[in-house]
Amino acid sequence: MVPNLLVLGGTTEASALAQAVAERGLRAVFSYAGRVASPSDQPIPTRVGGFGGVDGLTRYLHEHSITHVIDATHPFAARMSWNAYHACGAAGVRLVALTRPEWQAQMGDAWTRVADVEETVAALNGPARRVMLALGKLNLPAFAAQPQHHYILRLVDEPDRPITLPHHTVVVARGPFDAAGDMALFREHGVEVVVCKNAGGAGAEAKLHAARILGLPVIMIDRPDLPPRVEVATVAEVLAWVVAD
Repeated sequence: MVPNLLVLGGTTEASALAQAVAERGLRAVFSYAGRVASPSDQPIPTRVGGFGGVDGLTRYLHEHSITHVIDATHPFAARMSWNAYHACGAAGVRLVALTRPEWQAQMGDAWTRVADVEETVAALNGPARRVMLALGKLNLPAFAAQPQHHYILRLVDEPDRPITLPHHTVVVARGPFDAAGDMALFREHGVEVVVCKNAGGAGAEAKLHAARILGLPVIMIDRPDLPPRVEVATVAEVLAWVVAD
């Protein structure tokens, strides 16, 4: 069987996989969710947008004769991961997840771990502070429930609609970042607490190093429940999985 891959991407690891796939001349399509205005170019054919739920993805797998799906989406893209799990099961297509290991608290860290955005908002109850929200744009409206804070928002793109937070500053930047740059950012904006998701990976870890060095508390959102699929941590493991048939 000649492999025909669907890479569900959007992460640094997904881009590294696309490069490796292209170098080996494997047939593949890279799929973006479409949440970023200017996604990175890929060396393999690319599509942008959703599939239409489980049924739509199942049809896509059949119609394009996909043999292998690699879920290299963000660890918090739970809906897409579950859709891929169910669609691959229905279509009889192999599935693997290229998953970043979770970040682990280190000596000197001051983490408060929370289960979801709702618990994060509750954890911010109290006097006004300057809060770094490193969450992307989708979850921002929830923080209007704590309007006393000034929020520093690091986004990949300029907002395409008004942000419903009374006090905020937008910083447009695309990673990977480094600790020195994040320390400078935190000092410039007087950040007092950092809020982020446990995305894992090196590209966004700099904010944790910066918070540790500056003695800032971190509210860390745990990963959502994800489907019981095969998981690997490296591009080399994905390629070995593809040729294992």
